[in-house]
Amino acid sequence: MRLHDYLDKGASLGAERPCLTTDGTTRSYAEVVGLSHEVAAALLGCGVAEGSRVAVLSANDPVAFTCVFGISRAGAVWCPINPRNEAAENRELLELFDTEVVLYQSGFAPLVAAIRDDLPGIHTWVCLDAADQGSLARQEFLDRGAGVDVPERIAPPGPGELAMLVGTGGTTGRPKGVMLTPTNLETMTALTLMGYPFDGPPVYLALAPLTHAAGVLCFPVMSLGGEVVIMRAPDVGGFLRLVQEHGVTHTFLPPTLIYMVLGHPDLDSTDLGSLQCFWFGAAPMSASRLEEALTRIGPVMAQLFGQTEAPMMISMMPPADHLRADGSVATERLTSAGRPAPLVRVAILDEHDRPVRPGERGEICARSSLVMAGYWKDPEETARTLRNGWLHTGDIGFVDEEGFLHIVDRAKDMIITGGFNVYSTEVEQAVLAHEAVQDCAVVGLPDDKWGERVAVVVQPHPGASVDPDDLRSFVKQRIGSVKAPKDVHVWPDLPRSKVGKVLKAEIKTRIVGGAPG
Repeated sequence: MRLHDYLDKGASLGAERPCLTTDGTTRSYAEVVGLSHEVAAALLGCGVAEGSRVAVLSANDPVAFTCVFGISRAGAVWCPINPRNEAAENRELLELFDTEVVLYQSGFAPLVAAIRDDLPGIHTWVCLDAADQGSLARQEFLDRGAGVDVPERIAPPGPGELAMLVGTGGTTGRPKGVMLTPTNLETMTALTLMGYPFDGPPVYLALAPLTHAAGVLCFPVMSLGGEVVIMRAPDVGGFLRLVQEHGVTHTFLPPTLIYMVLGHPDLDSTDLGSLQCFWFGAAPMSASRLEEALTRIGPVMAQLFGQTEAPMMISMMPPADHLRADGSVATERLTSAGRPAPLVRVAILDEHDRPVRPGERGEICARSSLVMAGYWKDPEETARTLRNGWLHTGDIGFVDEEGFLHIVDRAKDMIITGGFNVYSTEVEQAVLAHEAVQDCAVVGLPDDKWGERVAVVVQPHPGASVDPDDLRSFVKQRIGSVKAPKDVHVWPDLPRSKVGKVLKAEIKTRIVGGAPG
């Protein structure tokens, strides 16, 4: 299965069924398939060859997302570019990927103008929704495909064929390009369909960026002939309204947005009875807030754990696993990331790549057809990460006696204080249990006596206040004095990456440098 095959599979189940809906306008499967053929022909008419890299720079938009299937149909490689990145980072990614064509929305014309002259290898720029000097307008672009035949690609994907080339974000240095194959995404799709509830044609609400998890989750939905409702921008009130209006069955949000849903005044009056599966991931979620979500949103919460190098499904926790046999909430499991996925082998390895004893902590490593082909033009980093046949995730964790995987920290975030290992995730769970705390981040700071000391930055709920001494005492009662934070900083918000992950390196820099939160 190539990317356009998921769309075509959905169309085969009913060409007039709703496919993409945005702002009250619905495009049928037949319409989306037709436009994807036009985009493929236009790309071929612009000189795109099999394996060429074609980037899409856009906010959530049905036309831009349809272009993804046109790229696949032309035999090219989809390069999703995060619209929240700074111009310099996107220029670096486009150059790294040897990009030939960029399709973008007019809202990013200033960014394109800032980087265009530095990217001579890009021979075609296309503005999808307006005229922009130096670029083809959408109709001009589509006219390039007049009379061009789009060959049907019947042969199965070859071993070197790529479906996507995805940037890792660059928060720890130069961005890397993750090479994802059709097999990687087919494995992810199969795991989604076998591991989570799908009762009838799904309706999937995409609020999170389609350049990330929200995008690839569309493929299993389309394979069932489902409808994708696309939100152009985050709006929690609009999210709740659309769930009720469209009978949404599936959706995905990171924990920070779920916290906002739980705090929204319309939550308890909104009919969420259509929901079958509310995925969350990309960051740890507070166990106490997850328990609240299971009560107020419903027993539909579904965790997934993966990374760009093994998309979405290293481990899975469907809604049923959040509950005990008697229907009560399985609170003992809420800090886990579920069980390793059926088509994934997970091992917990020490620093010498040897398996640790059951229940001990080590690096989470995975082996599966889910795992990437490697990093684009970076054989050294590929060899380091795909060592001895295992993907080394960089996450520290353990498997409990029930077989549930627990992620306790990123390896680089572990704090060693007075000779003891302190895992930031464990401390964060304790802090998040405090009723005044909306979000937090735990970091290690240099300390002359202990080597490192535990520090926490907390973001209070709107209108709430946090007393540092009270919070320290609260955490100490739960996890002991060694792990309790010595420093407590109260900030109105936490610094986050373009995909919403907390930037702990920036937090350390601000605190050590004395900068205000």
